[in-house]
Amino acid sequence: MNRVEIYTTAICPYCVMAKNFLKHKGLDYEEIRIDHDSARREEMLSRSLGRRTVPQIFVNGVHIGGYDDLVVADRGGRLGELVDAAK
Repeated sequence: MNRVEIYTTAICPYCVMAKNFLKHKGLDYEEIRIDHDSARREEMLSRSLGRRTVPQIFVNGVHIGGYDDLVVADRGGRLGELVDAAK
C-alpha cells in the first residue's frame, strides 16, 4: 500500500495544486499542516534536508520535493516507479 505524505499550510496555492494532482493520479495522501504544529514543521525540515517551502511531498518515505518536483517525477516516470514498488 502506498503512503503519500504532504506537508502543507493553509495559504499555499502550490499545496492545493499538489493535492489536486495527487487526487487526479488516484493517490490518497496524508496532509500534515505545519502552520498548526511547530513540531511537524521541524520534522519536515529534518526530513527534507532543510527545505523550508511547502509543499514537501514524500512517497513511501522517499522525498519528492515540492509541486514542481512532483510533476517532473511524474513525467519522468519516477513517481510511477515509487508507487509500483509499494504494490
